[in-house]
Amino acid sequence: MKTSDFFKFIHIDEYSATPKYLQLSDSIVEAIEDGKLNRNDILPSINELSCELEISRDTAEKGYKYLKKQGVILSVPGKGFYINNTEFKKKIKIFLLFNKLSFHKKIIYDAFVAALGEDALIDFYIYNNDFSIFKKLILNKRTEYSHYVIIPHFVEGGEEAYKIINTIPAEKLILLDKKVPGVTGNYSAVYENFEKDIYRALVQAREQLEKYHTIKLVFPQKSYFPGEIKEGFKRFCQQYAFNYFVVSNVANENIQAGEVYINLMEDDLVVLIEKIFSLDLKIGKDVGVISYNETPLKKILLNGITTISTDFKMMGTLAAEIIKSQNRQDQEAPFYLTLRPSI
Repeated sequence: MKTSDFFKFIHIDEYSATPKYLQLSDSIVEAIEDGKLNRNDILPSINELSCELEISRDTAEKGYKYLKKQGVILSVPGKGFYINNTEFKKKIKIFLLFNKLSFHKKIIYDAFVAALGEDALIDFYIYNNDFSIFKKLILNKRTEYSHYVIIPHFVEGGEEAYKIINTIPAEKLILLDKKVPGVTGNYSAVYENFEKDIYRALVQAREQLEKYHTIKLVFPQKSYFPGEIKEGFKRFCQQYAFNYFVVSNVANENIQAGEVYINLMEDDLVVLIEKIFSLDLKIGKDVGVISYNETPLKKILLNGITTISTDFKMMGTLAAEIIKSQNRQDQEAPFYLTLRPSI
């Protein structure tokens, strides 16, 4: 095989969040599976890879080392690298698209990858809640995948998301974290029921909330969080006769004793705590704090911050199980209230 032929089917995608050494190794494995590379074919040198693919020598070497560890390629001093094994189970190829890579999304990713094991090649992309990037990544994909796993959250422009998602064959689609109105077909989903989840969590915390006269939801004006959260919050407050407000900017908030704040964004949580401290108010006594999304830090911060959170690890695991079982599923992810001294 000519070196020039090799680079026709080996690609590095600058937009992908998948490490480049894995993109390189995955491309070589895919080329073997497709019959484009055969046993004993000589591979380009590390210098050639670095130059042609515009990657560092360390990245090229790491990709080859990964394949050597898998037994796919071997190297001979003076001759270079060559294909050693073409007899392996064909791997499923997955297009994984996240809105962002936060602590919580990393939990989903890690659980998803761990549950799939070595049976999958994953092209991982992040669109930073930007609909235009989301649209470009899906419509301009250069290869076919066995599954498309997508978390669909947008700050703006998401009204047209269903049209883009509907270009994906429904039997290959798995929506994570949120369903999108207008998406059709027999697709799979593992999702949060945002309105019901916050309502039920607040009902469970009702006894602790009774010592406060007002509940405030910090919901930034430009946010990817679904509006259903506000609906569930309002329904609880109206049903149980709490004063309530939706706050768009916590930095401008006049915090007073007798209020409890439900916070969505991690940055806003920092601002909220700083403001409470500056007023010499006691968290859990004068002012209550509830935070969305469980993290290890919230278990110990201020002797523990009360959280309401989906089970992100379970979400990733369930998505992987859908792929492995090849059975369509439509499942709400578990959602938990964790009471701590902050309310």
